[in-house]
Amino acid sequence: MITLIKNANVYAPLPMGINDILICDGRIAAIEPDITLSGKHVTTVNANGLLALPGLVDALVHITGGGGEGGFHTRTPQMSLTDASLSGVTTVIGALGTDATTRSLPDLIAKCRALDSEGISAYCYSGSYQLPIRTYTGNLTDDIVMLDKIIGVGEVAIADHRASHATVSELVRVASDARVGGMLSGKAGIVSIHTGDHETCLSMLHQAVSESAIPPTQFYPTHINRSQHLLDEGIKWADAGGFIDMTTSTNAQFIAEGEIPAADAVAYCFSRGVCASQVTMSSDGNASLPVFNEQGELVGLEVGKVGSLHTSLAGLINLPDVTLQDAIATVTSTPASILKLKQKGQLAPHNDADILLCEPGSLALSHVYAKGQLLCHQGKALVKGTFE
Repeated sequence: MITLIKNANVYAPLPMGINDILICDGRIAAIEPDITLSGKHVTTVNANGLLALPGLVDALVHITGGGGEGGFHTRTPQMSLTDASLSGVTTVIGALGTDATTRSLPDLIAKCRALDSEGISAYCYSGSYQLPIRTYTGNLTDDIVMLDKIIGVGEVAIADHRASHATVSELVRVASDARVGGMLSGKAGIVSIHTGDHETCLSMLHQAVSESAIPPTQFYPTHINRSQHLLDEGIKWADAGGFIDMTTSTNAQFIAEGEIPAADAVAYCFSRGVCASQVTMSSDGNASLPVFNEQGELVGLEVGKVGSLHTSLAGLINLPDVTLQDAIATVTSTPASILKLKQKGQLAPHNDADILLCEPGSLALSHVYAKGQLLCHQGKALVKGTFE
C-alpha cells in the first residue's frame, strides 16, 4: 500500500513547512517538498491547507475498562477501536487501576494484541494501584524483558485512600526492578504513578529519589492537574528533572472542586518554565471518574473519554503564549520519548506512518492514518473494531 500526501503543512512536531509525505508498507518513506510518484498502486491525497501531525500517543488508557468502586455494576466498559481512532489517537498505553481482581494482566495483554490487529498500536503496564504488585510471570523484571507488550509498571497509586500505603523502600524496589527490566530489553521501564488528592502529593517520590540511586525520570506521575496545590508541586518535580502528566478526562464537579483543565494546566507549566519535553497530557480513557463524599463513600461515577485528549490539544493551541509545536509535543513526541516508543510521536522517515491531517485552528480531523492505513476520513470511521 503506497500513499502520497501532497502539500501538507507538516508539524513533526517541529514545523517543517509545506511538504509531501510518502507512505509505503506502513511507514513513512520520505518527507520532501515535491515527491512525484504515480501508478495504479499509488493513492494520492491532496492536503492543501491542512496540517499534518503525528498520531496522538495516549500514555494512560484503561483499555479493558476500570472502575468498580461502587460495586460490580460500576465496572466501566473496555475501549473500542473507534474511541481512539475517531479522535486521532493511534497509540495507547493500557493499565489496570483500582481493580486488579476482576481485571487481569492476561486480559490487558490480549486487548493490546486485539487493538494491534484492528489497526492501532497498543502497549501496557504490568502491576496496578497496589503494592506488592501483581505481575504476569511472577517477577516484574521478567514481565518487562520477556513480554513485548509490557513497557513498565503502573499505575501505582500514592497519596490516595485507594493506595496500598506502601513504604518508600517498597516503591524504590519496584522502580529498581522496572529500571533493570527496561535496560535489559531496551524499553522505558517507567513507573506510572497515580497521584491522589491527599496533602502528601509527590513527597513519596522526592523521598524515593533522595534515598536511592533511582533518578526522577524513572517515575511518571499523572493527574497532576487535580488541584492547584498539586500542580505547583508537579512543577517542583519537573524542576528536579522529572516528568509530569495532566489528565484530560474530567467533569463539571471535578472542575468546581478545584481541578485545573488539562490545557490550562499545561499552559501554566509552560509559563513557569517547564519544557515541552517534560509535560504531557493523557486521557485516562475508560477509567471511572468517581466522586466521593467526605466520608470516602462513592456518590457519583462517570467514564473517562479517550477523545478528551484531542479536545484538550485543540484547546491548548489557542491559549496565549503556547506554540503549536509545543502543544503538539505534549501528546506526541514527549510521551513517545518518555516511553521509548522510537517509531512513534514524530513524522520522520522510517517511523510508523501514524499521521493526522487536520484543519488549522480547530484541529478538526480530516484523515487519520495508523501504520499507513486510513482509519477515519472526515469524521467517519472507515475501519471499525471487530464487534463495533
